[in-house]
Amino acid sequence: MEMPKTKIAMQTPLVEIDGDEMTRVLWSAIKEQLLLPFVDLKTEYYDLGLPKRDETRDQVTVDAAEAILRLGVGVKCATITPNAQRVEEYHLHEMWKSPNGTIRAMLDGTCFRAPIMVKGISPVIPAWTTTITVARHAYGDIYKNTEMTAPEGSRAEVVITAKDGTEKRALIHDFKGSGIVQGIHNTDKSIESFAHSCFRYALDTHQDLWFATKDTISKVYDHHFKDIFQEIYDSVYKKDFEAAGLTYFYTLIDDAIARVVRSKGGFVWALKNYDGDVMSDMIATAFGSLAMMTSVLVSPDGKYEYEAAHGTVTRHYYRYLKGEETSTNPVATIFAWSGALRKRGELDGLSDLMHFADCLEKATIATIEDGIMTKDLSALWTGEKPAQGVTSSVFLNAIAERLSAMLSA
Repeated sequence: MEMPKTKIAMQTPLVEIDGDEMTRVLWSAIKEQLLLPFVDLKTEYYDLGLPKRDETRDQVTVDAAEAILRLGVGVKCATITPNAQRVEEYHLHEMWKSPNGTIRAMLDGTCFRAPIMVKGISPVIPAWTTTITVARHAYGDIYKNTEMTAPEGSRAEVVITAKDGTEKRALIHDFKGSGIVQGIHNTDKSIESFAHSCFRYALDTHQDLWFATKDTISKVYDHHFKDIFQEIYDSVYKKDFEAAGLTYFYTLIDDAIARVVRSKGGFVWALKNYDGDVMSDMIATAFGSLAMMTSVLVSPDGKYEYEAAHGTVTRHYYRYLKGEETSTNPVATIFAWSGALRKRGELDGLSDLMHFADCLEKATIATIEDGIMTKDLSALWTGEKPAQGVTSSVFLNAIAERLSAMLSA
């Protein structure tokens, strides 16, 4: 591979947020093979690997979020949200909360996730001819929850204490036997930011916007989301939507899922935090693979965090620790880097950096369409050329060769 004589310059650093397990290994390989040979990479580095989070009592996660607020653009590797088994495995001081949840709460943004479409990999649902973008609210609900066990004979209540000290109480349950209780919340400010982000994104990308919750059951919590979206649409965006020939509508999530399955795609689907988490995985898998999904968190004041919207690929990591080669799909992580570099170039007026990001994505897709791919994709392949299911290293090398040729043209 021919190396460029002059590397592409950067001005402002990206916030680089490293992660865990196999995705951490791929993170390093992507930098070494696809970025550093071509770009004079400037980053402000934060290690969100689980040992470092435990060592700093999770302060490093807060520091990373604050850096994105300061520098404007971040790129994040996949990270572990520990459960009881992980606490034991990593000898943690406590079961730290989701780093994604912490960062999303501090940025108060919306996650926009869309599948990466490639010729030769067809969606499981044949009607889907264009992408479906999931707009996931990135604050509150179960990601900021409070949980307790309830002993036999206990009473659980919701208590709201006003500024003047007066209380409002609502019974949750009188426990005859033991049980569990969970408390969740959201804020009007965050829901309003979510709504504005969704309407603006739909207008910017010229797509219809669908919003779905379960307001028939959650008559206060979910209905509040529905009311805020409708009020903001009617007062701010209705004329622009109508002028653009676009549609906004609300429906129950049950109905929305049926509509999505029957649709052709080509719309933005706005969902609450947990619903968006689950449905973005469903959309990604139905289009091909969890590793073929872009994800960007956009804050109300225009800060951006690009990430891979999948886990740390633990099974492959254990094989890697044994010295075995793996065929782990790095595409979502590559596109996280390309998205962040493109946005950094856009904000700093660096056309060469934006061009590099475009070429990196084109080289990645071209490699797959030439029949060279990781094994998860080779099992789905219907293209004309025979599929070669290769290791991650071989796949990255093949992308690097095409990228070098594009940049030299």
